[in-house]
Amino acid sequence: MRAVLGIDAAWTSTQPSGVALAVEVPGGWHLRAAASSYGAFCALPERDDRRRPELIADASGALQAANVLAGSPVDLIAVDMPLSRTPIISRRASDDAVSRAYGARWAGTHTPSAVRPGAVSDTLRAAFEQKGYELCTSGLVLRGLVEVYPHPALIEFASAERRLPYKFGNRRSYWPDEPSKVRNLNIFREMKGIASLMENEISGVQAALPELDCEKASGREWKAYEDMLDAIVCAAVGICVLEGRAVPFGDDQSAIWIPMPGCAKRRVEGATV
Repeated sequence: MRAVLGIDAAWTSTQPSGVALAVEVPGGWHLRAAASSYGAFCALPERDDRRRPELIADASGALQAANVLAGSPVDLIAVDMPLSRTPIISRRASDDAVSRAYGARWAGTHTPSAVRPGAVSDTLRAAFEQKGYELCTSGLVLRGLVEVYPHPALIEFASAERRLPYKFGNRRSYWPDEPSKVRNLNIFREMKGIASLMENEISGVQAALPELDCEKASGREWKAYEDMLDAIVCAAVGICVLEGRAVPFGDDQSAIWIPMPGCAKRRVEGATV
């Protein structure tokens, strides 16, 4: 049984990181667990078995929790954050490659720096490498650590013309002439559509996501939902990497893996996993 850990990693140490675990079962992949922060994810084994020791709420702790929840070691860790074999001080070859390919579709990369994510990225990569997960930038990947980016990934999963408008913090720029209530409803519809897309790749996604009242939810609740969803997308891209349905953009120092065009699975109606 293979397992993929998806992490929507925050670029600073003060913000939460979404986490999702997908495991391969007879008939396909299933979402074993998802949470909006390291702390919430690391608490899941504790909730299932009170005898288990408490796990440290960080990336390494999330990996330990994932191993417990999967019942075997995780094969691949897919992270949405700039990663490199050398210190990141500015834009990388991988950033430029993705922006050339997807910039016109509103899915170019943000520019990393020595401050953001800086040491956060270096620490995360080193922690995973110490546990045997080397950064993978090319070739056939069976085990390791990969960098992913949800925006171009979702373009390919959805066969969309451009980036999907689902970021809650950008709702005003997406629909500047609409009232707040309509913007929130539009964002929620986009998120539900993405969850449906992910259900084709990983069963159990829609059941795992929390209830969200788009009229009453706080900004924190919206962000938690968004972080979980992005982590699930990361896991789905990781699955594509393992299955040879993704390609790396970059060089031997850093690469962003993106699903191939036409890669998306379409679940047969009524099929069960």
